Amino acid sequence: MRAEPTAHRRLLRCLTLSVALILAQPATAQIIDLPVVNRAFSQFALGSDTRTFGKLEFLGGLSYSSSNPLLGAVSAIRFRAHHQSFVAVLDTGHWLTGRIERDAEGRLSGLADLKTRSMFNAEGQDENVKYQMDAEGLAIGKGELLVSFESVHRIDAYPDPGFMEARPSRELPLPFPREELRGNRGMETLVMSPEAGPLGAVPVTVTERSLDAEGNALAAILDGPLAGLFTVKRDDPWDITDGAFLPNGDLLLLERRFRLSDGVGMRIRRIDGTKIRPGAVVDGEVLIDVDLSHQIDNMEGLDVVVMAPDDIRLIVVSDDNHSILQRNLMLEFRLLQGQ
Repeated sequence: MRAEPTAHRRLLRCLTLSVALILAQPATAQIIDLPVVNRAFSQFALGSDTRTFGKLEFLGGLSYSSSNPLLGAVSAIRFRAHHQSFVAVLDTGHWLTGRIERDAEGRLSGLADLKTRSMFNAEGQDENVKYQMDAEGLAIGKGELLVSFESVHRIDAYPDPGFMEARPSRELPLPFPREELRGNRGMETLVMSPEAGPLGAVPVTVTERSLDAEGNALAAILDGPLAGLFTVKRDDPWDITDGAFLPNGDLLLLERRFRLSDGVGMRIRRIDGTKIRPGAVVDGEVLIDVDLSHQIDNMEGLDVVVMAPDDIRLIVVSDDNHSILQRNLMLEFRLLQGQ
């Protein structure tokens, strides 16, 4: 008679262990197909056919929407090597993948095959509250995607392929003292430097508005022989929202002006890659500076797409904050030759 309770206890322990193991694994992936409505436009300056803006040529743009409210809040976008498919992160803690379509003249005509999924945290949990998974920056590494998060500041690495169904495989060491990172102004930019550039193939992060004593934005080279901290000169009221490297190793920084007193604006700065070093304070030439008289919104994501050595494209996307007053935009520019 004493053996029966013992057997029950053993069975209970086995069941408890089995449940614990199941809970420790990521949930069954729920990848959602997103319907999308696209509207292409050819004018960047409202009411004008002007094509040149600063050092960039406007090639075309899209506004897009969906009946599914998950589409929106794009924080960062990276294109794959063949220049058509992309992966993006949303500040709601979701992945977004898809591809761009072009018309007969090669201009952006729409987004297609859009899919989204809630991101997993390190514990294998998805559908987390926004402040825990406020994804802002994205970089494509070797066999992994690096994602920077605000609020709960960190950089997580997800396996690539398989990132949509996986928890992070590792967390990178935080380059800054945690107390130096502002709650909603943290590591907004995360980007891989090109192998042929001055830094080599290493990730670089730049904060939105976490500032040093001189008012410059904190930044860091995260790996390689030049790993260390540097800063980027900040021009109030501009905040850095993303970045992308040119093939030669120069860093482009996307900046926004988005407050009532100063209006809405977008600009892109070019930082000389040879100047990015530990301890440096870097600044650079402004390639474009535009306001709401142009087709912009809350511009948050930037990537560089090299179609040919003499055809370098910049693709910029907006974060609509899931607001009916804002738009999801994708803009494409060409870097003018000699720039």
